[in-house]
Amino acid sequence: MSFAKSAGGKAFLVNLWRENPVFRQVLGICSTLAVTNLVKNTFIMCMGLVFATALSSWTVSLLRAYIPRQVRMMVQVLIIAAYVIVVDTAIRAYAPEVHKFIGPYVGLIITNCIIMGRCEAFASTNPPWASLWDGLGAGLGYTFVLLSISVVREVLGFGTFWGYALPARDLWFHQWTIMVMPPGAFFMLALVAWFANARVLAKQKGAAK
Repeated sequence: MSFAKSAGGKAFLVNLWRENPVFRQVLGICSTLAVTNLVKNTFIMCMGLVFATALSSWTVSLLRAYIPRQVRMMVQVLIIAAYVIVVDTAIRAYAPEVHKFIGPYVGLIITNCIIMGRCEAFASTNPPWASLWDGLGAGLGYTFVLLSISVVREVLGFGTFWGYALPARDLWFHQWTIMVMPPGAFFMLALVAWFANARVLAKQKGAAK
């Protein structure tokens, strides 16, 4: 059986696009709006979420037969918190300057609807490796949207990319201040959601004909 046809492969691919957690399920919006003004900060935040989502789903699946249903949500939060602590410690140690800006939001990964949703909806009823791929797909789907937004916001708002000034900034480019403000994040998220959903719906209509 090919990867794309396996349970894990299907879950991975669906979460990347068709059931993307941000523009299709409207989850993880707080961090989408809070950390997307700089690409570097966004990338590190996304890698932390991918790590926590994938391993949390894998761990919940491994323990699903031993977790009483009455306390499953509490156990899931504890598992997620353990991985988020690892992420927060790693960022604090290896990227302290970035941690100053995104540190408060890293802790909020614990209650991120994407992670909780995948643990409850998929990992609690599916085998470990399929759950790992499901969590990885959800995390990368989230990453795709956030990086798309952050690239546009940093380039237009600061005239930089990954913190490095673009040549045009000193020649003719005028910075769009609104792009580094909260309204700029809402505007870009709306555009990404509109474009992506329009593509998905168009593909679905074409397949139905």
